[in-house]
This record gives sequence, structure tokens and C-alpha cells, in this order.
Amino acid sequence: MKREEIEDWLLLASVPGIGPKRFSTLIHRFGSPQRVFSATPAELSAIPDMDRRVISSIRQGGNRRWAQEQVAKMEAKGVHLLTISSEDYPSLLRQIFDPPPLLFLRGELTKEDSSALAIVGSRLATVYGRLVTERLAFQLAKRGITIVSGLARGIDSAAHQGALKAGGRTLAVLGCGVDVIYPPENKGLMEQIMARGAVISEFPLGTPPEPGNFPQRNRLISGLSLGVIVVEASERSGALITAQCALDQGREVFAIPGNINVRTSKGTNKLIKEGAKLVAGIEDILEELGMASGPSDYSPPQLEGDEATVFELLSSEPVHVDRIIRQTGYSSSRVLSLLLSLELKGLVRQLSGKQFVRA
Repeated sequence: MKREEIEDWLLLASVPGIGPKRFSTLIHRFGSPQRVFSATPAELSAIPDMDRRVISSIRQGGNRRWAQEQVAKMEAKGVHLLTISSEDYPSLLRQIFDPPPLLFLRGELTKEDSSALAIVGSRLATVYGRLVTERLAFQLAKRGITIVSGLARGIDSAAHQGALKAGGRTLAVLGCGVDVIYPPENKGLMEQIMARGAVISEFPLGTPPEPGNFPQRNRLISGLSLGVIVVEASERSGALITAQCALDQGREVFAIPGNINVRTSKGTNKLIKEGAKLVAGIEDILEELGMASGPSDYSPPQLEGDEATVFELLSSEPVHVDRIIRQTGYSSSRVLSLLLSLELKGLVRQLSGKQFVRA
């Protein structure tokens, strides 16, 4: 789009009282923001649920200075604008009840992103939750599935990281402007996502990460996806809002079962009780969605000798190095050497306190 056209779309977005649904209705009726602004009061009054105050605001023309400032920031930050009328607007998102009329984008969307799954969960993720998430995202990305999440701490970050490790695509949907780095420690991860996918928001540039924005953005996470996988969620987790959005949008909901004694398992276990598909592996997801579950680029590690012995002692639960030494009978230097070799192969991860888990 030309600069002037982008300004016009932003100008309409600046009109008080025009939310996503009303914005889309106006565009559907008139075809473009310019034609909306040139419409007569009588033409605008013919639109259902259009009150006098909104009509008056439209006739006043919106905030052009704000629109121009947004365009300048977009150009400086390399941000693209997708409108509901754009051919490359995500097809899955277009199908929901209230698709955002504008999407601010850093990175690139591709046709492959029409095969996408969301993975969401607790910010206070356990080691188990992060490992399961990363493994699921890795294996799904290896099969060409785009991973969608919200760039939050915990499960969201693990989902993006798993997809990136697989060399796959991932989309991050923000509850703030795409020029705002939140949480701040995810700056590097955000840059990787922009290179291997896209960072997306319906909020204008400069919008801070206010709490009220996140429930609204959750409908985009589910809307961009064929289904939502919930990994670890308390009973009041925002991930459950995303799951409800998925149900409202006619999308599938999956849940990873968890330890009944852990607070962040209560929400996921409740989802399963209420009918969410229990996930023990990616085959459960692919089967439910009717996707081919044939061979992928991922294959379990083929290890021999001492490396295999050490690897077999590890799982998703942390194991202290002293325990490995006792169980193998190897010297401490030999065990540490083997663990380092496994870690370099991406098969093992070291945690604090000299504890190790499978990656």
C-alpha cells in the first residue's frame, strides 16, 4: 500500500467508538476508509448499530496527526500493515467473529502459516512443562506446522524456542505494540522470531503491555491456529481464556495432563475433564486434525556405549549428577564428559545445582 492509503486506514482506526466489528462492517459496506469518510449521514445511519455519536466522529475525520506519527514509526521500525482487505491477510483469522481490521507486523507471513497450532500455558512453568512444550513445538515444526504463541515467559517462550530449534516457523502475538519488547528479557527471542516468522499485534505502535490487552490478543492466538494446545495452566490462567476463544471460534482444544498435586496442572486437567483432547504425543494432535502422521525429519537419538547408558538414566525429571555417578559406577570426570557430549548434541540440558534432564 501507498503511504497515503496506510494513513487512511489508521485514520479510520483513530475514530472513537469504532471497534473491530464496526470497522469491518463499514469496510464491507463502503469498500475503503476514504469512502467511509465521504459517506453521508444518511448512508452511515443505514448501518446497523451505528449511533449518532459515532457518525459525528466519522464526519469529523479522525486524528490525522496520530495516523501520520504511526506511519513514521512504522517506516523507522520496518513494520508492515495488513488490512482486512489485504490478499495476504491470514485466512484462518479472517474466519473468526471479530477479526482485527488492522494487523501490525514485523517479519513475514507465508502460505505455510495456514497450517498453524498454538501452544500456550503458564508463565510460572515447571521444568517438566518447559521440556514438554519445547519437544512438542520442535516435533510439530519439523512436520511443517507453524507454532503460534504469545512471547510470554514460561510456556510461550519454550514453544517459540522449540520451533526455532527445529528450523521451523513461529508467530508471536503481542498484547502491546510490535515495537515494544515485553517481557524485556525476550528481546533476543523476539528478533529470532522476526527472522523465522513474524511478530504480530492489532495494537498500534507504542501501546504498552497493559493487563486488559492480553485477553483481547488471546483471540488472535487461537484465531491464527487450527487448534490450541494448553500446557500447564492454573484455574485462572490466561491460557484458559485462549482455550475458550478457540472453542468459540470452532477450533480444537488440546491439553497436556499434569501432576494433580501441582497448581499449574489444575487448569489443564480440568480442560481434559471437560472434553479437551488429551495429548500424550504429537500423533494425538495430528490424528484429531486429520493431518498425515507419516515420517518427519525428527528421529530419536541413536546412541551407543557409555553415552547410551547415561542417556537412559535421564528423563524429563531432573537427576543430580551424583546419582548418575552412583548408578553407572563411572568416575565423576567420565560422567561429566559424557553429559557434556550429550549436551553438545542437543540431547541433554543442564539445570541449576548440577541437575540434568533430557532436552
